[in-house]
Amino acid sequence: MAGSRIRINMPDIIQLLPDAVANQIAAGEVVQRPASAVKELIENAVDAGANKIQVILKDAGKALIQVIDNGCGMSPTDARMSFERHATSKIKKADDLFAIRTMGFRGEAMASIAAIAQVELKTRRYEDELGTMIYIEGSEVVKQEACYADTGTSISVKNLFYNTPARRNFLKSNPVELRHIIDEFQRVALANPKIFLTLHHDGQEVFHLPSTALKQRIVHLLGNNYNQRLVPVEEDTNIINLHGFVGKPEFARKTRGEQFFFVNNRFIRDAYLNHAVLSAFQELLPDETFPLYILYIDIDPSKIDINVHPTKTEIKYQDEKSIYAIIRSAVKRSLGRYNITPSLDFDQENSIEHLVTLKPLDEIVAPKIIFNPDFNPFNEDKEPSKGNYYKDGAYKQSPIPSNWDTLYEISKKEEVTQKTTYIEEKYTVTDTEVNKVIASQLVQIHNRFILSPIKSGIMLINQQAAHERVLYERFLQQLQNHSGLGQQSLFPQSVTLNSGDFALLTELLPDIKALGFDIREFGKNTVVVEGIPADLNNTNENEILEQLLEEYKNNQSDLKLDKRDSLAKSLARNAATKAGTKMTNEEMELLVDQLFACQMPNLALNGKLIITTFAMSELLARFEK
Repeated sequence: MAGSRIRINMPDIIQLLPDAVANQIAAGEVVQRPASAVKELIENAVDAGANKIQVILKDAGKALIQVIDNGCGMSPTDARMSFERHATSKIKKADDLFAIRTMGFRGEAMASIAAIAQVELKTRRYEDELGTMIYIEGSEVVKQEACYADTGTSISVKNLFYNTPARRNFLKSNPVELRHIIDEFQRVALANPKIFLTLHHDGQEVFHLPSTALKQRIVHLLGNNYNQRLVPVEEDTNIINLHGFVGKPEFARKTRGEQFFFVNNRFIRDAYLNHAVLSAFQELLPDETFPLYILYIDIDPSKIDINVHPTKTEIKYQDEKSIYAIIRSAVKRSLGRYNITPSLDFDQENSIEHLVTLKPLDEIVAPKIIFNPDFNPFNEDKEPSKGNYYKDGAYKQSPIPSNWDTLYEISKKEEVTQKTTYIEEKYTVTDTEVNKVIASQLVQIHNRFILSPIKSGIMLINQQAAHERVLYERFLQQLQNHSGLGQQSLFPQSVTLNSGDFALLTELLPDIKALGFDIREFGKNTVVVEGIPADLNNTNENEILEQLLEEYKNNQSDLKLDKRDSLAKSLARNAATKAGTKMTNEEMELLVDQLFACQMPNLALNGKLIITTFAMSELLARFEK
């Protein structure tokens, strides 16, 4: 029929997802990697009131994550309900979110983990004779039965992401995943120094942290050398109670890995409060460095909102400006109180007595003015000769030659003559001879730049950027060919790192050895350095490794570079000749030759120029103004 419309009934396309699929999708927000599961399980143990928590890992958590605690345990019904989504014992209504002090409250962690792994739970309350065992695969309860169990809870998570292989393929290598687990473990350990914590990986103990005071917990986690780096901070107000430690400015690092904020014992990230701490360190820190701080804020839960982000690491405050001001002033006052800033100590005892021996009052002689009454300035015969002096009523010959000042004038004239001659000779070279003698005309300016005349004018080279470029391309080639040359140390040195840096070094070890390092593992968090690359001038193995790892972490966090590219840049920056270093003519000649043999001689590692030129016409124009 002309002009009529034909209506076609389309089927409905919106459908409810199966529970298993919905759980797997939701799990992606909570469990992003093994470290996420470790964090959630340890926090559950803390909420259960445990004072002893054990963490056992295999294959960096990919094969096994087991968390054992001695907390309150669960009844059979609670154990089963703990795996249901949005089932929690922490809150009962929405208003409870503004009075909560526990780590968990959403009731998503256990359900999310059970959706993407094989989970076995054993738990028993103190008053029960038998415990409960539940085995779940992909959200499906396979078995639930009574069993013998110790008081508390033991949860084993096996084969994480076994039913989502695409997600499992995105996991990094074991050393990388282990570093993320260590980061989460350290945060919980710092928030709960009174809890005994251990961490084992592949049969080896990584951490053994007994219940102790906060400062000792920090030292156990970060290393014994941190004991002298910490400055206490404490401030009690009607808005917040603040306590913790900041690091001394001289130990600031180039990376942000040692900054910790805890609000009601919950680790948070907050750029605004971080700025408050940095502003307190104003004019005390070198450029592009960040101080250590571990600060704890205790605040009324009704004045904050913790339900902001799935990972619960962000918080909103009712009065964040006041909190900013309190943190800034408290840190600044602590730095001043503990003499971090230069000051005069007027209370120091025996500050003078140990330097001089005071005479009795009767031996003190008043100063006198001595003069020659017969001295006549108009009498040439009595005028003292130059260099003589008057003492005991007579003029005496000075031991200093009378013409001492002319000696300096002579040497100064010779020096000026030599310089002038050099400059004159330098500019008598014709343009056709420049290419032949350019090496002999290299001049170092302020120990920072190398200047050389060219046919069209002059060329200026940044010596540090040039050496970094040369070393970077050399190290990159060595990494590709595994051809790094090393020099054996006369005395091998052991280097002890914190657990995070040790895990990072273990990850990078094959490539570090390709650069010429001779390193072997030696006990817990310790390596022995038996050789270093031949290009390194610094022979302090400990300092070399720390700087190398710091530069690498800085490159990874800011630039997201390829591992080998980042490692080559890190080592090049550490090994390069620094600005302010005086160079001989031979060293300058070699550096210039090596620079122009590079693939990209004009571009520094930071993207800026290495070489700049000034044309003769530009130079002449400056003198014609």
